[in-house]
Amino acid sequence: MKSQNQEPLVIDGRQGEGGGQVLRTALALSVHTGRPVQLQHVRGGRKKPGLKRQHLACVRAAMAISGAVVRGDELGSEELAFFPGELRGGDFELRVGSAGSAALVLQTVLAPLLFADRVSIVRVHGGTHNAWAPPYDFLAESFLPCVAKLGVEVTVELEEVGFFPAGGGVLVATVHPIQGAKRLELLERGRELDHYALIRRAHLDAGIADREWRAVAQTLHWTSAKRRDMTHPESRGPGNAVHLVSCFEHITEVVTAFGAKGRGAKFVGSAAAKEMRRYLASDAPVGIHLADQLLLPMAMLAGGAFRTLSPSKHLLTNRDVINAFLGNVVEIETGTRDDALVRVHSPASPK
Repeated sequence: MKSQNQEPLVIDGRQGEGGGQVLRTALALSVHTGRPVQLQHVRGGRKKPGLKRQHLACVRAAMAISGAVVRGDELGSEELAFFPGELRGGDFELRVGSAGSAALVLQTVLAPLLFADRVSIVRVHGGTHNAWAPPYDFLAESFLPCVAKLGVEVTVELEEVGFFPAGGGVLVATVHPIQGAKRLELLERGRELDHYALIRRAHLDAGIADREWRAVAQTLHWTSAKRRDMTHPESRGPGNAVHLVSCFEHITEVVTAFGAKGRGAKFVGSAAAKEMRRYLASDAPVGIHLADQLLLPMAMLAGGAFRTLSPSKHLLTNRDVINAFLGNVVEIETGTRDDALVRVHSPASPK
């Protein structure tokens, strides 16, 4: 394996947000570039550092698509050496082994698989609706329509819903090899088309959804015609999520707040509404969560530019890891208000 003869790129897992984002981005870029990576202090910014099941699932996923040789791939490990082999497409069955996020496992392999030799079908078992991770609704309504503008053909289906902590969900992604990459320019939202609240719940009283909706309506002044409800009696365990969706001509923003034990329904609805209110108060098209998700496919493909809200730690972390692999291809210019301009140069394009 050629990569075993290369000097690994050393990445400090304590940098930036200090969590799993460093790991996932580094794995994806290692597979994409063929350069080995040595991760030190994995998740060193967390109270309990090291690899958890969800992060191990990301490592296993990257191994599956690249035939990598790995050292340190065990629970609790704070050091990981990853030597990628040859990227290959195909059918992959991946299991988190807990209610950890299936979407974050997909995040690790989706962009590299755009360069595989065939169509890939990736089925991931785990959580589909988890706090601190992109839910299915964000992928389907916000992320995938944006990356389609890059020339990407990817679909994600919600085969089984899985709320934390029971899990039991399944996401199925179909990834087509890239045929012709395009630059992504997202500088304006365009005219507003629609907005609505989707409240998902499983094995919980309907009154919870009512209280969440009242908090949303009070903060955003949305009418009852904009409320949608989905119940999931098939879910393995209880769960609840409030998704607020604002659709514009060029972009759809999805913000989510999750119910949890000890977290009141009014708090959940208000949390989602306040985040959406911040987005609507700005005129930047790209929301804070979508911004860091777009960097990787843009850097691997034809680049582009977008306007977003003030940079989050996840966005800055992704920038730093991408730049470590590809050179200074990501530039972020912070504005005087709650906004920023992000420019992404593909490695082959002029800066």
